[in-house]
Amino acid sequence: MEKKIRRPYLFLFSVAFAFLVTDPFGLSPVGENDFRPVKNDIAPYEQVMENWHGDKKSRLSLGNLEFVNEIYGPESLEFDISGRGPYAGLADGRIVRWLGEDTGWETFALVTHNWSEKLCAKGKDSTTSKQWKVEPQCGRPLGLRFNKQSGNLYIADAYYGLLVVGPEGGVATSLATHVEGKPILFANDLDIHTNGSIFFTDTSKKYNRVNHFLIMLEGEDSGRILRYDIATRSTHVVLDGLAFPNGVQLSKDQSFLLFTETTNCRLMKLWLEGGKAGNVEVIANLPGFPDNVRANEKGEFWVAIDCCRTRSQEILIHNPWMRSIYFRLPVQMRYLARLMGMRMYTVISLFNENGEIIDVLEDKKGVVMKLVSEVREINGKLWIGTVAHNHIATLHYP
Repeated sequence: MEKKIRRPYLFLFSVAFAFLVTDPFGLSPVGENDFRPVKNDIAPYEQVMENWHGDKKSRLSLGNLEFVNEIYGPESLEFDISGRGPYAGLADGRIVRWLGEDTGWETFALVTHNWSEKLCAKGKDSTTSKQWKVEPQCGRPLGLRFNKQSGNLYIADAYYGLLVVGPEGGVATSLATHVEGKPILFANDLDIHTNGSIFFTDTSKKYNRVNHFLIMLEGEDSGRILRYDIATRSTHVVLDGLAFPNGVQLSKDQSFLLFTETTNCRLMKLWLEGGKAGNVEVIANLPGFPDNVRANEKGEFWVAIDCCRTRSQEILIHNPWMRSIYFRLPVQMRYLARLMGMRMYTVISLFNENGEIIDVLEDKKGVVMKLVSEVREINGKLWIGTVAHNHIATLHYP
């Protein structure tokens, strides 16, 4: 008799669960998107953590917060050929520069004539979902690099592709919005070769920046590295089939290009010269999700990492069918992440050109910032950018 009573409840629960995972009202993190998870090429969790040493003193938490609520989502930070700066691309679509205590921040450049204060300037809300609807119109400048010879600033904008603006600023000029006749959907970061080539990432051919979490949840690998040739004004695909290619950095001798593959939690090397030219190597597997990579004067590489992977997450990574169910549940992404044991905090790590760890700095309690996008080492000081918060962090180093 007891079994007969249980069966209807089990049946009703199964029906209700099946109904929920179909996400009929589009309330899940993947909404009404064509979400088709695939298996990722990612190093085993245990293997990575065995070879990773942390920062017991949590030294990054000793950093200072600068310009709180004055600057919104400063992902990439730059200094011009005269040493002025920092310059930063903001979530509201502007590129701004710091002119000192007396003057403060000024708007240096825009990526589009569509920008207006009324439409785009949402202040502290610029780093929230309130900005998403207008991002494609206002722009979202991500990677920034100055050409040290010309003084021109090159910009990778998530919606407007590759652009350039002169030393005096203004509205940037578009250089590349398409490659092989198809749009560049998510330009992310760039670096400039002395021969005039500009290497930059197009993170996905399927999703734009607003939907960047879907790239990672799905594990899709349509991202690529592109090269723009200034002399011929043409854009070429250098490398494709990448899972969320993100930051890029040329080596000091420009014989290779380092890039991060965020979904697969790794630092990659693409050889440009020598007997290995064209070869791609994994030089470091990481405990979390890397963003930009930047070189210091010694030719070492700072990698910004949003930490950390978990054992529970690894189960989902290797079982796409589980992800297709889990992320269809009508539950906010932050709660689903907590159920997997994920607790976001910031790690920055310094590597040599072989991917060997030189130093690791952590902020396990998120005192300085919970999400980091870039680290610049300038004159004994680290400048740390973030795509998600309204400040910059600084730390004297070493």
